[in-house]
Amino acid sequence: MDTEQVFGSKPQIEVIETGRHRIFVANGLAIFAKSKDGLFPTLFFRDSFPLLPEIIVNMGAVPHICNGADVMVPGIVEMPGDFKEDDLVLVLDERNKRPIAITRSFFNSESAKTLRKGRVLKNLHHVGDDIWKTIKATQP
Repeated sequence: MDTEQVFGSKPQIEVIETGRHRIFVANGLAIFAKSKDGLFPTLFFRDSFPLLPEIIVNMGAVPHICNGADVMVPGIVEMPGDFKEDDLVLVLDERNKRPIAITRSFFNSESAKTLRKGRVLKNLHHVGDDIWKTIKATQP
């Protein structure tokens, strides 16, 4: 990723604090958030998406994930990306292939594919959370 192409040569950076997160905004674009779980891209920073492995979940899992639930094995329909334990993973919905969450993996992709139950990904940021609402409220 060419950071100067994405942010310009002298980006204007600001930090927005929520109750649980710090959101880093460059030139009006919310690029990263930081919490006790570390630093991760926001769902608004689409330039980061090609860098992240993906998991696709069924539509029945979407409302749960968008309410903050971790990604469970039964909700996964496809794991096209390879990832390691602790990697960031982008979660897409099955119907529209739209990003709905940024997560962190509990397992590597090979191990995750052998599981029959349990949590695979920790939900860090999802559509409708405090990061999402804060950013939406600051946009014109």
